[in-house]
Amino acid sequence: MTTDRIIKIGTRESQLAVWQANTVQELLLQQGYQSELVYIKSEGDTDLQTPLYELGVQGIFTRALDIALLGGKIDIAVHSMKDVPTMLPKGIAQAAVLKRASQADILVPGPHYTGDEENITRIIGTGSIRRKAQWLHRYPQDSIENLRGNVNTRLRKVSESNWHGAIFAAAGLERIGLRPQNAITLDWMLPAPAQGAITVVCRTDDTHAYEACQHFNDIDTALCVAAERSFLRTLMGGCSTPISAWAQVQDGSLIFKGNVLSTDGSSILDIELQKSSAKASDIGNEAASILLERGAKSLLAEKK
Repeated sequence: MTTDRIIKIGTRESQLAVWQANTVQELLLQQGYQSELVYIKSEGDTDLQTPLYELGVQGIFTRALDIALLGGKIDIAVHSMKDVPTMLPKGIAQAAVLKRASQADILVPGPHYTGDEENITRIIGTGSIRRKAQWLHRYPQDSIENLRGNVNTRLRKVSESNWHGAIFAAAGLERIGLRPQNAITLDWMLPAPAQGAITVVCRTDDTHAYEACQHFNDIDTALCVAAERSFLRTLMGGCSTPISAWAQVQDGSLIFKGNVLSTDGSSILDIELQKSSAKASDIGNEAASILLERGAKSLLAEKK
């Protein structure tokens, strides 16, 4: 199939965002669609000092692209799906979810890294309240420093700091070839809902763009991230709440893991459910409801 219409792809200007947009551009080209990149600066890229959880807004990395999309400046927008609010703005629809990369968080060691030793106080960098809470739950003696900026900026800050290390999403570093050889996978840390997934959105009335993107929509990834995001939505969480979730399809079943922590990491509620993939559409909401019955509301109220 070919088409004369050039699809305008909206993207942030960071190296990782551009990599993601180029990936979508290549997938469109494989289906005969011509496209061009349009660069949009987001609020999350301009305020690099305030911790994300203090900004207190959802969609800080996506709002500028949403405005450009609704205004007709672009036809589709490409996002790291974990940055996308669980309720899309009116007039915008999910057009595709790409096959997921690694969902894991990793520790990039800093100049003062000493290994996983007991009875020492480490300094760890992260701008994520979820990562902060999970790290402090495991290592309550450690100190957390705010770390903001794009991937390159954060890596540079770690290398120039007096920190023991900083936490990154594995997928972000691996996609642009910047994962250090000495990075450590934190297999005990549950990821942000939809971490490692890329989504493409379009206007609800743009059937051409929607159908173009459906060619590379990955059904299993879409099912998993939908479960994770419904868990987040039912708990009414965002980037300012320590909520984690991970779903994976194995042998026809969907395995779901989720947790909620207090902001200081001292309290945690977690859950694991498994259902047939064909009957798992509501598993995230069910998991959230169970945690709310077990007291998650008080942990969430603490932050609010």
